[in-house]
Amino acid sequence: MEEKRIAVAAVVIDEQEAVTEVNRVLHDYSDIIIGRMGLPYKERGISLISVALDATPDRISCLTGRLGQIQGVSVKAAISKK
Repeated sequence: MEEKRIAVAAVVIDEQEAVTEVNRVLHDYSDIIIGRMGLPYKERGISLISVALDATPDRISCLTGRLGQIQGVSVKAAISKK
């Protein structure tokens, strides 16, 4: 069994129409989310979300992969080494 890691995913939403789908995906993975912080930046028309995770690297990759497939969304993850 693969060992769990702590990670943080940075999500940038450039198209506000994508917010609903991003929230739907995050809800699907709520069992691995430690916490999240969202920052709407209205002056630039974007939203930023930081998501702290506790999961296997494969599960983290699945989440970020699903988010990255949404049009108008960019995502990157940093994963702990232990």
